[in-house]
Amino acid sequence: MKLAQLLSGVEIIECCCDLEIDVSDVVYDSKKVTKGCLFVCLCGFNFDAHEFASQAFENGAAAIICSKRMVVSNFVRVLDTRSALSIISVNFFGNPSEKLKMIAVTGTKGKTTVTGLINKILNDAGRKSASIGTFGVVMGDKIIRTKNTTPESFEIQKVLRMLLDQGFTHVVMEASSLGIKNHRLDGIFFDYAVFTNFSKDHIGKNEHSSIEEYFNSKLLLFGNSKKSFLNCDDEKFEQIAKACGKNYETFGLCPKAKIRAKNVNLVSGQGYVGIELCVGETKFRLPIPGVFNVYNALAAICVCRNEGVDESVINNSLLEAKIKGRAEIVPVCNTYTIMIDYAHNALSMKNILTELRKYDPKRLIILFGAGGERARDRRFEMGKIAGELSDFSVLTADNSRGENVNDIIRDIEIGIGPTGGNYVVIPDRYEAIKYCMRNAKEGDMIVLAGKGHEDYQEISGIKHHFDEREIIKEISALGIHMAGVTQL
Repeated sequence: MKLAQLLSGVEIIECCCDLEIDVSDVVYDSKKVTKGCLFVCLCGFNFDAHEFASQAFENGAAAIICSKRMVVSNFVRVLDTRSALSIISVNFFGNPSEKLKMIAVTGTKGKTTVTGLINKILNDAGRKSASIGTFGVVMGDKIIRTKNTTPESFEIQKVLRMLLDQGFTHVVMEASSLGIKNHRLDGIFFDYAVFTNFSKDHIGKNEHSSIEEYFNSKLLLFGNSKKSFLNCDDEKFEQIAKACGKNYETFGLCPKAKIRAKNVNLVSGQGYVGIELCVGETKFRLPIPGVFNVYNALAAICVCRNEGVDESVINNSLLEAKIKGRAEIVPVCNTYTIMIDYAHNALSMKNILTELRKYDPKRLIILFGAGGERARDRRFEMGKIAGELSDFSVLTADNSRGENVNDIIRDIEIGIGPTGGNYVVIPDRYEAIKYCMRNAKEGDMIVLAGKGHEDYQEISGIKHHFDEREIIKEISALGIHMAGVTQL
C-alpha cells in the first residue's frame, strides 16, 4: 500500500518523505521492524519510541511516523502519533468497522457484564457477534487473549478485519477510559454507545491525572456514535446527555427513564442468587446477584431491542447468563453459596458485600488479598471495608508481583484491625479456599474476591496457572465442601 493511502485523514505537520513509496506493514514495536514497514513512534508512561527511530530506519523501515523532528531522512511528523496510528490502521485494514455493527460500552463498573450480556443475546438471536474486552476477543467458544481491555488501535483494526472476513456482523467492545484517551478507538464510528455509571477510579501515575480527565475521556466516546443508551440515575447523566445531543435513550429505576425497571426483587434458592425485574409487561430474571446488575440487564435490553431481537430471546438469554468472574457462582452443594468476583478495590468490595447482605445470608464471608506494586492505601481501605461489611475475612494472596505477600497482608490488617472484624490469615490462596470450604455452614455466602476472570497468580514477576473454578472443583472432589467445623 502507498504511504499516501495510509496517511489519508492524518493531519501532517511536516513531511520529509516520498508519499508514493510502498509500505509492507505497520509496526509500533521496534523489535518487530521489518524491511519496508512503516514505524510509528508511540510514547508511553515509561518509554518513548522516538529513541528507537534511527535503529528502526537502519533495520529497514521505509518511513517513520513521529511527533518530534527526526535526524533520519524519511519521516512524517504529526501532532499525535497514537491518533495517527489509529487512522493509519483503519486505512491499512480497509476500514472494517464500516461494514460491521459496532457497539461500545463504557463506564466505571459494569462494562464486562454488559458486553457479555449483549454478546450472548445477539448470538442467541442468530446474529454472528463477537466481543472485545477484559476476556480478550471472544468468538463463540474461541478466545484470543489481548494485553489490554481495549487493545492498541492496530490490534483492534486487525481483529475487526479478521471478524469481518469470517462473516461476523456485530462486535461489542469494552471502551476503557485509557483506551479512549490513547486514541485506540479513533476512526471507528459506533452504531451504539452505552454508559453504565461513573465513580472515582483509575487515578494515578500510569492512568489519569485527575477525575476530570478520567470523566472527559469517557465523554469523547459519545460524540462518535449514532445512538447512545444512558443510565439516567447516575449523577453524571446530564453531562453525558449533552455530549450525545438528542440521539439517546435512557434506562434506570427512576420515573424519567424510557426503559424503566419496576418490581425489582432479589431471588435466591439453594446455591442460587439472582435478580428479577419487570420492563413494561415483561418479567426478566438474571442469575447474577445485586441491584447494580439491574442496570446491566437494562443496558443489554436497550441495545438488543434496538437491534430487533425478540423479547422472548432476550428473556431466555438473561435467564442463562453467566459472566466469568463477575459474582460468578460455582456449584458445590445446596447448603451454601460460593462465588468468584473481580472486586479488587474498596469500592468494588463495598458494592458486592452491600448487595449480598440484602440476601440475608447466615454469614457473609470474604476471601481476598491485594495486588503488589500498587498503592498501599488501597490495602488499608479494602481491610476496612471487609471488617465493616463481612462477618468473617480470610486474608490471603492475590497478585503479589514483586512484593512479599506477608507485607501486603500486614497492610490489610492495619485497615481491618480498628473495625474489630473477625479474620484469619492464610497466605497460600489454595489453602485459604480449602479453609473456607471446609468450614462453611448452611446458609453461608462465600466470596472469593480479587481474581475474577483471571486464571493465574503473578508472583515475583512470573504468572503461575491458578483458576479458582478448577480449584473449587478439585477441593470439592476431595470431599471438602462442608465439614461443619466451627472455628470460622
